[in-house]
Amino acid sequence: MEAVTAERAEGALLSVRGLTVRFRLRGGRTVAAVSDADLDLAAGECLALVGESGCGKSVLASALLGLLPGNAVASGTALLAGGTPEAADLLAADEKTLARTVRGRRVGLVPQSPAAHLTPVRTVRSQLEETVRALTAVPRRARREAAEAAAARAAFPQGHLDRYPHELSGGLAQRAATALALIGDARLLLADEPTTGLDRDLVDRTADELRRHVDDGRALLLITHDLAAAARVADRVAVMYAGRIVEVAPAHRFFGPTGPRHPYARGLLDALPERAFTPIPGMPPELSALPEGCAFAPRCARATARCATRPDLRAGVACHHPEHARA
Repeated sequence: MEAVTAERAEGALLSVRGLTVRFRLRGGRTVAAVSDADLDLAAGECLALVGESGCGKSVLASALLGLLPGNAVASGTALLAGGTPEAADLLAADEKTLARTVRGRRVGLVPQSPAAHLTPVRTVRSQLEETVRALTAVPRRARREAAEAAAARAAFPQGHLDRYPHELSGGLAQRAATALALIGDARLLLADEPTTGLDRDLVDRTADELRRHVDDGRALLLITHDLAAAARVADRVAVMYAGRIVEVAPAHRFFGPTGPRHPYARGLLDALPERAFTPIPGMPPELSALPEGCAFAPRCARATARCATRPDLRAGVACHHPEHARA
């Protein structure tokens, strides 16, 4: 595992090590939103980060772009294009660097809450054209056409381009945000729940467009609870539980007959309507009061006394009693 990790890290567009995010609360309490996250992402690859709501997926993405609130403390490293003259540690970069050279240019973002990222007093068309102007070399006379092309890529209807954000449904706002993120053709795209509010046909269309972005030689970190969308586009899957990555696996194995090895990851799949439709018992732990050992142990039928100690992410799975591969 260590040799494979080293090889992957060497050629990675994004290499994250030990990413930890703590939120400071009143009374001196802290919330461990993300703990010791390691991941690598290569050009031409999609990594899907999946898990229940509140597990830390969106916090991880916000940390990479310096978008955490003021009471958050992030540590670790997140090297973007490590080994190149433009290499940058996203966690160490200041706001000026992130705003001028990273966001939109080197790293694009499809936000989880698009309404909060759209300017309320400007039409979708004007925001698309302004983004074209800021991030591309398209001449002024061609900006309108480029904006319409970006809208088409995100399945945003041209008839709604001259509307303001408050006139859009949640699904349309999501597609507008996706169009904005695609304009710069950033080498790395962070898509945080990009299919929220979309019907199944639009989910598939959005997923396919994101896959085309990857197939053009760029990288995609897809943060989603939509496992069907992840299965459609991902090359690898990383599973988060209670702020920790508990399994990383090739998508063909994770979604195929072999299945995942971590009991929680397998429970996510078994809870799908098209599978066993069996919910995972119990509730996730409070992030402000995580146990010393395996956080999933209270919900796990395989737990033993050994689970009072925290398992490391070895051979792609952080579990003392991983599931055997299905026949």
